[in-house]
Amino acid sequence: MSLHFSEHMIYVLIKVIVDDTEDVSLDVGNEEELALQKAKIRHPLATFFHLFFRIGAIVAYLFCDWFSKSFITCFVIILLLLAFDFWSVKNVTGRLLVGLRWWNQIDEDGKSHWIFEAKKASPNISTSTEVEARIFWLGLIICPIIWTIFFFSTLFSLKLKWLALVIAGISLQSANLYGYVHCKTGGQQNVSKSASRFLSQQLFQRAVKR
Repeated sequence: MSLHFSEHMIYVLIKVIVDDTEDVSLDVGNEEELALQKAKIRHPLATFFHLFFRIGAIVAYLFCDWFSKSFITCFVIILLLLAFDFWSVKNVTGRLLVGLRWWNQIDEDGKSHWIFEAKKASPNISTSTEVEARIFWLGLIICPIIWTIFFFSTLFSLKLKWLALVIAGISLQSANLYGYVHCKTGGQQNVSKSASRFLSQQLFQRAVKR
C-alpha cells in the first residue's frame, strides 16, 4: 500500500515539474518573439532607401568637388538625390515604416486640400517595428538640421552659388518633416475610413450629376 502511494506521489511530482518546465519554456519563447518583433527590420529595402538618398545628397554636397570640378554636374547630382529622397520618403517609406502618409488633393471646385493620415495600429499585427520607427524619425529630423547648418556655413563662407541648392535641400526635407509630424500629432485618421469616405463622396457627386 505504501509502495503504491509512494509511486503515485512520485508521478504527481514529476508531472508538476514537467508542466512547470513547459510553462517556463513557453514564456521564454513568447518573450523572445516579442523581443524579435521589437528588434528586427521588416522592410529592409524601404529602410535602406529612406537613408540612402538623403545621406547620399549630404555626402555629395561635401565631397562632390573631389570628383568633379563642374559646378553644374554637382548641382544636378545633388538635386536629383534630394528629389528622389523627397518622393521615396513621402510616398513609400513613411507608409511602410511608420504607417503615415500625407498628400495634396484638389477637388472638383479647384480647391486644394492637404490630407494627413495615420494608419490605425492593430493590437495583434504591427505594421512596423521600433527599430524602423526610430530610423525613420532620426533620419527625418537630423538631415534637415544638417542642411540648415550648410545654409549658415554657405552664407559665412560667401559660397553663394550653393545657396539655391541648400535652400532646396532645406525646403524638400522640411516639407516631409512637417507633413509627418502633422500626421503624427494632428492627422490621426484611419486610412481605410478616409479612403471609403472619399470614394462615397465621388459616387454621390456622380449620381447627382446624372
